[in-house]
Amino acid sequence: MFQSDRAQFHDVAGVQVTIVMPCLNEVLSLPHCIANAHEALRHIDAAYGMSGEIVIADNGSTDGSQALARSLGARVVPVAERGYGAALIGGCRAARGRYILMGDCDGSYDFTDGVAMIGKLVEGYALCMGSRFDGGIAPGAMPWKNRWIGNPVLTGILNLFFRAGINDAHCGLRAITREGFDMLRLSGKGMEFASEMVIKAALLKFSIAETPVKLLPDLRERAPHLRPWRDGWRHLRYLLMLAPNWLFGLPALAMLLFGTIILGKAGMQYAWPGTFPSIGSYWTIIGSALLTIGHLAIIMTVGGQVYTLHAGYRRPGRLSRAIADIATLEHALVSGLTSIVLGGGVLALVYVQWVSRNYSMADSIFLPIFGTLLVTMGVQNVLGGFLLAIVGGHEARFLTVQIARHQGTADDIAENFRPTTVRF
Repeated sequence: MFQSDRAQFHDVAGVQVTIVMPCLNEVLSLPHCIANAHEALRHIDAAYGMSGEIVIADNGSTDGSQALARSLGARVVPVAERGYGAALIGGCRAARGRYILMGDCDGSYDFTDGVAMIGKLVEGYALCMGSRFDGGIAPGAMPWKNRWIGNPVLTGILNLFFRAGINDAHCGLRAITREGFDMLRLSGKGMEFASEMVIKAALLKFSIAETPVKLLPDLRERAPHLRPWRDGWRHLRYLLMLAPNWLFGLPALAMLLFGTIILGKAGMQYAWPGTFPSIGSYWTIIGSALLTIGHLAIIMTVGGQVYTLHAGYRRPGRLSRAIADIATLEHALVSGLTSIVLGGGVLALVYVQWVSRNYSMADSIFLPIFGTLLVTMGVQNVLGGFLLAIVGGHEARFLTVQIARHQGTADDIAENFRPTTVRF
């Protein structure tokens, strides 16, 4: 059975549940939030017989939040690295409980809504997300652009890319097992942390539950730390960086398809002049460019997949397993050198034809374009093969090695967590 590499924190002094709140100058809202968290812990104790603690992950407050939190019965964990995600990661790493409930300390969430989340973890789910759209959003609690544009769009993209199957990917109230938190190896320093947790949990096939939570107007008298457009872009770019199939793979397939059609037509026109409608030299160049870029994008897709497997937050899929035996450094070198030799031969033929024409201009540029394309793709294969081997941990069989490494992790997940994503 999977054992957390931080298992020494579990059940310290009888603590089984840790409520973590990130804090940066929240002296006005802390009394309410800590009192609310204490109430949630009493409900958790009554429902599941588990004691808990409150951790304030302080991100450098200068308003006395630390002393106030300690006086109210919370444990303060200083987190030097700034950012919403950095604070939560620091707080969760210091958590002593087997189950972690995290939420903002601005009064916008009712921590008693998290009691049901802990219940889902007890049942065997790895992660439980809150849904503000199911639980209700109080008037003035969420700006209209966040409610009707930002959250639906980003959650929709996340579900499309990663099949998480949830309707509120950015809810700040969520619960996770300590084992699950350690397995995710989270690193997002800013607001993109919210997406990162869901994405990596989905990639590792964690069981994810979703329960209703309320969103209330926050208690602060200053502007929130959230910047909708800036943080929205940070979320979007993070989604793209964790989805190489969509970022590189889909455009690659489109470019390869259209490039093959265009260059194929140019080749038939060259072989059988007058039989097919002319597409012109410019289209021949465009077709070659599409094939070159598409081929490079395929290498980048494989590189992204290898990296995510090597980093440990994606499990190998059917395609990775299918191409594992042929996706090796040696095959990349052989195919690349073969393409370079063939391309060189085509270019040599172009030179011979040029000489035979007494150095006059050719009627078609297809052959020089085609030869250059073969050489270019061959060089990309050679260099790309070495890059994939480096990204895969300096392994020539970069996919096979990563698939073998993940087999143990997959067995651990299957043994410890439920295999489906469920909403309640």
